[in-house]
Parts: sequence; C-alpha cells; structure tokens
Amino acid sequence: MKKAVSRAVGLILAAVMAAAMMGCSSPKAEEGAQPGNTESDAPARENTGSGETAGQEASGGDAAASADRIVNIGVTDSLGGINPFTIDQTWINKYAVGLQFLPLVELDGELNFQPMLADSITTEDNQNFVVHINEDAVWSDGTPVTAQDVEFTFRRLASPVIANATLMLYAFEGVGDDGFLEEGAESVAGVQVIDEKTVQFTSKYPMALTTFENTYACYLHTLPKHVLEQYSEQELQTLDWFNHPDVVSGPYRVTDYDVDHYISYTANTEYWRGAPRIEKLNFRIVDSSQVYAGLQSGEIDLTHHTMTAIPQEDYESIEALENVNVIYGSPITNQSVFIQTANLPDARVRQALVYAIDRNQILEQLMKGHGEVVDGFLSSASPFYDSSIEPLPYDPDKAKELLAQAGWDGSQTLRFYVNSGDGTFVNAAQVMVAQWAAVGIKVEVQTVDLATLMTVAGTMDYDLFAVQYTYAPVDPYPDVSWLLGGEGSWTGYYDEEVAAALDGTQQTSDVSEITGFYSTVDTKMQADVPMFSVYVISAQGAVNNRVTGAEPSVYGFFNNVHNWDVTQ
Repeated sequence: MKKAVSRAVGLILAAVMAAAMMGCSSPKAEEGAQPGNTESDAPARENTGSGETAGQEASGGDAAASADRIVNIGVTDSLGGINPFTIDQTWINKYAVGLQFLPLVELDGELNFQPMLADSITTEDNQNFVVHINEDAVWSDGTPVTAQDVEFTFRRLASPVIANATLMLYAFEGVGDDGFLEEGAESVAGVQVIDEKTVQFTSKYPMALTTFENTYACYLHTLPKHVLEQYSEQELQTLDWFNHPDVVSGPYRVTDYDVDHYISYTANTEYWRGAPRIEKLNFRIVDSSQVYAGLQSGEIDLTHHTMTAIPQEDYESIEALENVNVIYGSPITNQSVFIQTANLPDARVRQALVYAIDRNQILEQLMKGHGEVVDGFLSSASPFYDSSIEPLPYDPDKAKELLAQAGWDGSQTLRFYVNSGDGTFVNAAQVMVAQWAAVGIKVEVQTVDLATLMTVAGTMDYDLFAVQYTYAPVDPYPDVSWLLGGEGSWTGYYDEEVAAALDGTQQTSDVSEITGFYSTVDTKMQADVPMFSVYVISAQGAVNNRVTGAEPSVYGFFNNVHNWDVTQ
C-alpha cells in the first residue's frame, strides 16, 4: 500500500494527545486550537437558578436538562472542529463527529468490530468490500440511511475542493494517487451502489478486511445526502449547518461548542438504536492539572484513556476517590523512540542504545508499573502479538561490547528530541541519557512542544526523537509500512524481508498467518533497531459512581452511549 504520510501523522497526533497535556486558549472557532494553559469555562453541572444549566442554552427548541441528567466527560484535547469534511482524525474530532454521524463500524473494548450503520462488511478477494447498511438505520427525520448516502459522503470527502487527505482515499479505484477525484465528479469507480442498502468498495490492490474496516469503515462518517446535496463543495467546507445539525444518524447532536473549552450535545430522541437515557452530554476541555479536582468535585463524570491526559502523579489520588471507579486501559500506546538510521547506520550502535537502558526500571518507577516493555511495534493488546519475542534486557556490558565492535569512539553527541508536554517522559529521557552516558554514548535532550516536534520529525534533522504512538492493535499496517518505508520516513529504514512480510499481512485474513508476518517484522526491529519502545502505556480512565452503563475503554467508549444512565 502507498505510504501514508498524512494519515500517519494524523494517527500520531491522535495518540500523542493522550500525553500532550494541552491547555485551552483559542477563541471559539472552527479552526484547530493551539496548546495553552487557560482555565476552562466549559459547561458545569451546577444549576444556574433559571431552570437551565451553565453553558447549556436551549438549542433548536430543546429545553435544558436538569443538572442530574447531564454527564460531563473531561478531556484535555482541544477540538479541531465538528465539520466531518474538514476535520483530521484525532480522537476528539472523531468522537465529536461520530456521536452525530455514525461510522460504518467501530471497534469495541475487546477489539472486535461492532456494527454501527453497517450490519455487515464482507470480502471474497480482499479487494471488493461489500457493505450492507442496517435495514433499521434511519436519520432523525425518519428518512432511511441508504447506500447513496455512503457514496455521496465518500465522493465529497474525495473532492479536491474540500481537500481533506487524512482518509487516504487514493486506495480506491477511480481516485487519484493524491487521494482526490476530478473536481465535480458525479461518480467514483471504486464505490458502487448495489441497492438501497448495499454499497461496494473496490481497492486498487489487495487489502486485509481488518485494514478496510479499521482504516476506512471506522472513519467514514456517513452524512445525509438529502440534506446536503443542495450545497456546493465550497459551501460544505464552512457550512453553518454542521454547528447545529437537525438531521443526524447518531445518538446526539451538537447544540453549542467552543473549540478550546466545551462541546455540548442534546439527545437525539429519534435515535434508531434507542433514545439515549442521558438528556445532555458535555465534553469539558480542561488542563490536565484540573482533571483530579474535577473528578473529586463531581464536575467531571468520566475520563477517557486517550482523550484525557492524567498526570502520573495524580493516579494514586484519583484511585483513592470514593466517588470514582478507576479502570486502566489495555497497553496500546507505545512510547516510541525513532532513530534516523542514516545518522546511525550501524545496527550494533542502535542495539547498544537499547541494551544500555533499564526499561523495566523506568516503567516501574515512573509509570508505577502501568504498562509493559516490548520490542517492536505490537503490544500484548494486539491479536497479532508474538509473546515469544522477549525484549532485549538491560545489559550495559553488552552495550559496551557492541559499541567496541562498531568502533564507536564516543565523540559524537546524539540529538534526542522529546515532547515537552509529556512530563513523565521528559523525566524518563533524563534517566536514559545518564544510562547511555555510562556506556559511552553522549546524548543531548532537546525538549520542544508537540507542534515543533512534528516539524522536526518532518525535516529528518535529528538522531533520535520520542513520541507516544498508538499502533492500532488490529491493524498496525498503515503506520508500520510508512515508518519503515525507507528514505523520507521517520526512520529512513527499509528492508526487503520486512516489506514482504508487511505485504503479506494484506493478502490474508488468517490471524495465525498475520501473526507470523508481524513476528517477522518485530524480530527484525529487535535486530536492526530503527525504532524501539521504552514502554507501552496502560492509561488511567475514571467514571463517577453515579453514571451507569459507561466504562472507560480505549476503543468503543461511545458505542452504546444511548444506554448510559445516571442514578438519582
């Protein structure tokens, strides 16, 4: 598959937000916000005395809900926007849109694909994917959700006028290698309507069913053609309708939002899977330092493993709260270190970097053991994880031996870029630098903000840089294939055996075969070390005891949000 720079960076940013500890400072706008450190003015649950709740003005004729029928989700990410045509695929953007416009399928907490709009997706040849829309799926105005809606949405997302490249739509027949159709295209060869409830996608090359589901079906938020077809592609980019849509397929619709402070929703009482029991739902966008206080006071009811960056130093305090239940997520977010192999061409030096650091000690002391140490890309959360690959141990003598064999003279100082917003890893980096120095490797840490770190990553002007990266457990292929794509990738690394193994993952749906292919990749990573993981994070999530039916999970958090409730 074509190496996906834009999507890879989008996925990285989604993963990074779990630790970026972003604040809130931009004015209300559709554009994405820059990190800041301002107190949140998101809607609270306290009554204002006027029959409405703070920040919860009635929208579209809806009366504001009473305080005890509102649930607040505390997140530390700033919203990029709520227009499905223009957002990137970071977690908060995906969920902000997905509550209103369902994806075709969604991963659940057990990493199974749960039907959402689609009740089945099948393929016989890993190139033609037949999607059947649930017969019961209807828009909130009673109009059936159809295959024509899906085709319309795809065609608009592939518009060169809208120019959103984050979905990598170039994988499908009829779409250009740039990911776009001809301007004004009225059809696309790779998306054919079979009947009112069936649509077929055709890819240009073999693609595993899990890749189609995870990379496309989970991110294609189908929109109502009968409402939006009257607007031009230019108009859809800034259409005010998305700020307060009156026709949705999901359980909620936006009533108000501020990209830096809150998103407010009211229930879609006509939701075809069942009317939500919670009348009002808010995302409260707060600074990470405010999460503990919000949970303690009850102003925050829920946190999410990837949208809420909870400082490690607050973990134990949150665990001690009597009004909160704490749930640790699966280890899926890798604290990855990428090595620009052009600057460190000898694999023995790269191996020495790993042998020289005590990753288990870092995990226990800085992460309180909430995670694991692995080599390669896959953690134990993945169905393709090979437990027989034992991580390289802490062995400074082995590191010195490898450096001697490589003729390392210790005169070179390596530049190691680290995200300044991830305080835990900034501390870990200092430990690593000391341990590297002990074996004769001089490393200088340069802490920069997330935006600068991503800029540096694009320039390839570094020796090492670290960032939190979630490789989708069921479908790591798009990210891994790009990261190991040779010149121009973050590692500069390319290996024919690795490339063949990655291609193999797209030729079969057999879990054991795919596991074997990824085992080849991770074994090569251990030997050649173009990247390594310091640890894989099991992040903390929390839920107030008054909320029922809601359990924080890395994936599938909102799949059944209509069944959430609150105790009286």
